[in-house]
Amino acid sequence: MDGRELVRSVRVFGSVQGLRAVRSAWRQRRTDAWGLPPRGTERARVPGPVGEAEPLPGGGIVRFARSELRISVSAGGTVFWGWDGAEALPSYALAGEPPEPDPRAELEPDTDGGWRVVSERVTVAVSRHGAVEIRTPGGVVLRRDLPPRWWEPVSGGPARWVQRSEVPADARFFGLGGRASGPRLRDGSYRLWNTDPKGSFSPGDDPLYITMPVQFVVSDAGTHLAFHDNSWDGRVTLTEGEEGAGSGHDRPGTSEVRMGGGPLRCWVVVGTPARVLHGWAALTGAPALPPSWALGPQHARWGFGSEKEVRRVVDGYRERGLPLSVLHLDIDHYDAHQVFTVDRERFPDLPGLAGDLREQGVRLVSIVDPAVKAEPGNPVYDSGSAAGAFVRDGRGSEVHGVVWPGECAYPDFTDPAVREWWGGLYEERLAQGFSGIWHDMNEPVSFSPFGDQTLPRSSRHALDGRGGDHREAHNVYGLTMARAGYEGLRRLRPDERPFLFSRSGWAGMQRYGGTWSGDVSTGWPGLRASLSLVLGLGLCGVPYSGPDVGGFDGSPSPELFLRWFQLAAWLPLFRTHAAIDAGRREPWEFGAEVLEHARVALVERERMRPYFVTLAQLARLTGAPYVRPVWWGAPEDRALRDCEDAFLVGDALLVAPVLARGADRRAVRLPRGRWYDTATGRAYEGPGQVLLDAPPSRIPVLARAGAVIPVRGADGGLELEVWAPAAGRTGGGLVVRDTGDGWEKAEIERYASRLVDGRVVVERVTDGGSEEVALPVRVRGLAE
Repeated sequence: MDGRELVRSVRVFGSVQGLRAVRSAWRQRRTDAWGLPPRGTERARVPGPVGEAEPLPGGGIVRFARSELRISVSAGGTVFWGWDGAEALPSYALAGEPPEPDPRAELEPDTDGGWRVVSERVTVAVSRHGAVEIRTPGGVVLRRDLPPRWWEPVSGGPARWVQRSEVPADARFFGLGGRASGPRLRDGSYRLWNTDPKGSFSPGDDPLYITMPVQFVVSDAGTHLAFHDNSWDGRVTLTEGEEGAGSGHDRPGTSEVRMGGGPLRCWVVVGTPARVLHGWAALTGAPALPPSWALGPQHARWGFGSEKEVRRVVDGYRERGLPLSVLHLDIDHYDAHQVFTVDRERFPDLPGLAGDLREQGVRLVSIVDPAVKAEPGNPVYDSGSAAGAFVRDGRGSEVHGVVWPGECAYPDFTDPAVREWWGGLYEERLAQGFSGIWHDMNEPVSFSPFGDQTLPRSSRHALDGRGGDHREAHNVYGLTMARAGYEGLRRLRPDERPFLFSRSGWAGMQRYGGTWSGDVSTGWPGLRASLSLVLGLGLCGVPYSGPDVGGFDGSPSPELFLRWFQLAAWLPLFRTHAAIDAGRREPWEFGAEVLEHARVALVERERMRPYFVTLAQLARLTGAPYVRPVWWGAPEDRALRDCEDAFLVGDALLVAPVLARGADRRAVRLPRGRWYDTATGRAYEGPGQVLLDAPPSRIPVLARAGAVIPVRGADGGLELEVWAPAAGRTGGGLVVRDTGDGWEKAEIERYASRLVDGRVVVERVTDGGSEEVALPVRVRGLAE
């Protein structure tokens, strides 16, 4: 560390905090120096030539000269393969037992000395040298994983490995968790290590808070998801393919996954995008269902400072007739930043404040960081120490880092007993009147002027009884913290669905809640990154997310704030938020014109609340994200695959946000079918591109012809908004009514629309046929 790094550390964290961070970083480096000995000489290994094979239900084991491969295909077409004895379990990603193998499919000889498994939905072929091909039932190759290579330390220790894969030349890559440069992942290298980017980030920054070895691949041949179930530090290098012109040959797209250790195992799910994510949700767990109030407008700021300021902001919304559902309290409401405390001077009656706000329809959500101030006399630290709850090094000493409260210890959430202890601490938050929890700083973060702001890699973790170190536990730390919080809230309030979202996580985190963008930078690039993150996370199975409206670290111009606000009004988590020195984020702070246009966005979001409730329920049932790429229903459309500046909300709506300064019109790429501009009622035919007005008052939103959309009527009741079907075509939609914040089973109502003699007919579809609609119906688009 040179002098400039020291100066930066002191400036960022403060003089005392900065020096503590420096001391902590040096201590962590010393810990790893003796805790992680050098790898020394390594020996490379490949599978070698094929030997015998052992057929089993759904697949079998293929043995090679220097390795063995286990393959299993489920009845639903989900494929698992693992090298060197790697099994599906244990896994932090899976929600339970892996799917049962398909008894109708088994390992059989293939051409050229290889083997194959043929099932109804997919064929898996293994070459005599260990390449694994995933094919459609018609024999078209979706993915070809080349024989892997391992490097094993001669003196013992975990083997690192590389797996190279090929996909069709026209394929496009998506996923890998939350990536600011997406949603389409172009040629480049993407690290698999959950990371706090130290302040803020923009599209060029990688990695970020949520990294997942989950690739969502779309090509003419079909769609598939590939998941390398390994939580170690790694890197994925992607190269898009190129189709040969004339008599030239195609160059396939390639993916190279490198891991520093851990098992080499993979899941592949094939089918349409909807089928793929349904299979992924079946494997890793259904998304948690947020209470309906969490689908409304939310407001946060690091630096409210006092109960008086909180009341001022809420009164500001009410006096101006602006809807508000949730207000978030950041770390400044704690006593000296210590988790599970309250600054009594600034918030003398937090339960009273929460009660008053709840009477106005506003819920309070509390931030919770994992770092616990390591100071005797701190009740949380004392109880955790007594329970042996904190992460330790190889010599048995607690591992300490520096976060906002100062020197801190870190709970080991990979220990079931620690998860139960931590979950019980949320009783204090509920007693303070909070209705939901926001997890932050849980990559985990330890301030450092060096590279990664995290714990020593040699830190020891329980890993649910297996034991291991931070190299394996780091990426699942946020996931296991979310599990601790979610399960604790369920125990404490069993009749209410928990509301929890987390800055960091891993595959399967949707079981416990959602996420948000983290500290996205203020600026037009940050606005674009916000959309990339939401779309990419949705394709990784995390449907509930959204950005910090306006960006985290700076003061947005009125135009930038408004365009961000208009985008976020159509995303699942609709929340304003900013750093303590980044200015206010209340809509009226940006002038009268912005206020009126923001009011329109807020009112429309509230009008669409029943539709978002329906999408949330459908996400839980099917795994489909609320917000989807425009190619969702037509992955074979190459023009749509390359469209990154618009998105679908469910099946019914297409939203085209304004992502550039000064724009008042924008081109919109339409999927096949008729689409109505919801502002003008004008109809457009897709596929193709249209140019639409985007004045400051709105962004383009189009409705699919025939769509039946549940909305909130003028009287506050539920009604159906129906967009006229095109002549000779039908339409429809699904409605799931709000069942409250408990666990009551939801009923899916199906509606169909058709055009009869120039009149739109809407019917409810039942098992016995159809029946009249009991809800008010508003028809739109018929004049056109």
